[in-house]
Amino acid sequence: MAFKTRITDLLGIEHPIVQGGMQWVGTAEMASAVSNAGGLGIITALTQPTPDALGAEIARCRAMTAKPFGVNITVFPTINAPDYKAYAQAALDGGVRIFETAGTPAVREIWEMIRPHGVKILHKCTAVRHALSAERAGVDVISIDGFECAGHPGEDDIPGLILLPAAADKVKIPLLASGGFGDGRGLAAALALGADGINMGTRFCATVEAPIHQAFKDAMVANDERATDLIFRTYRNTARVARNGISQAVVAAEAEGKPFGDVAELVKGVRGREGLVNGDTDHGIWSAGMIQGLIHDIPTCDELVGRIVRDAEAIIRNRLDAMVA
Repeated sequence: MAFKTRITDLLGIEHPIVQGGMQWVGTAEMASAVSNAGGLGIITALTQPTPDALGAEIARCRAMTAKPFGVNITVFPTINAPDYKAYAQAALDGGVRIFETAGTPAVREIWEMIRPHGVKILHKCTAVRHALSAERAGVDVISIDGFECAGHPGEDDIPGLILLPAAADKVKIPLLASGGFGDGRGLAAALALGADGINMGTRFCATVEAPIHQAFKDAMVANDERATDLIFRTYRNTARVARNGISQAVVAAEAEGKPFGDVAELVKGVRGREGLVNGDTDHGIWSAGMIQGLIHDIPTCDELVGRIVRDAEAIIRNRLDAMVA
C-alpha cells in the first residue's frame, strides 16, 4: 500500500510525507525515524552549533538509516548571521543531496552554491508569487505553507484551503502542502487540492522519537486548535507559537506598541531550547500549529506515517469512490 506521486518519484521515498525542518527538533533521531518510516526526514542545520557539528550529525543520521534524508537551511533576517554557506558545504561534504530551504531572498546564494552538485531543492513559501519566483530560479519542489502552520506563516494570512489550489493552478513543479497537516484526511485533501505530498512539523513533534521533553508532547495532545498565538505581527515577522505565558506577554507588549527590544529577552532561542529540554512549557516560546487540535496520541513515526497512508487510502477508496454516482 503506497501512493505514487511526483514527490515519491523525485525524492526516492515510499510515502509522500516530509518532515519539515524544525529548530531544536530536526536531529538525527528525528530525521532517521521519519526516513525509516518511508517518508523524508530532515535535519535542521542551524540546530547544530557549527558546520562541523552538522557534519557529525549527518554522519550519525546515516548510521541510523539507509534511506534518503535531507538538511534544512533557513536564512533568517538577523544582524549576526551564521555562516550559511559553511553549513551548506558541510551538508554537501556529508553526501546530502536533498535540501529544504526557507527564509529571506538571500537564500538564493545557497541555491547557486549547491545546485551544481546535483541536489534537489525543496523551498518553503507562504505566497504564490514567491513560489513562482522560486520556480523560475530553478528549485525542484515548492512547499506551500498555509496560515495554519507553526513558525512563520508570512503576512498574507491565506489558509491552506485557498493557498494550495491557488499555487497548484500556477506552479508546474511538484508541490508539498504544509501547515495544518497531520492525519490521513489531510493527506487525502492535499492530494485532491493539487499537492503531491504533505510536509508536517508539529505532528512529528508529538511522536516517540521527537527529541523534546515529554511535557511538550503531552501539551500538544491536550491542546486544541485555538491554543496558538501569533507574535511579532507588529514587527512584520509573524510567528505562530504555542500559547503560553511568554507568548501572551509578547502579544500584550505588542498591543502596547512596545519595540522588539522589550521582548527580546523573553523570546531568545536559547530560552526556548532550555524549556524543550527541562520540560517547562512556559519557559520560552515554542512553535506549534493549529494542527494541535487533531493530535490525540504520541505514536512512533512508523506508526504515524503508516496510519496516515492507510487512512488516506481508505478515504479515497471507500468514502469518496462511494459518493460518485
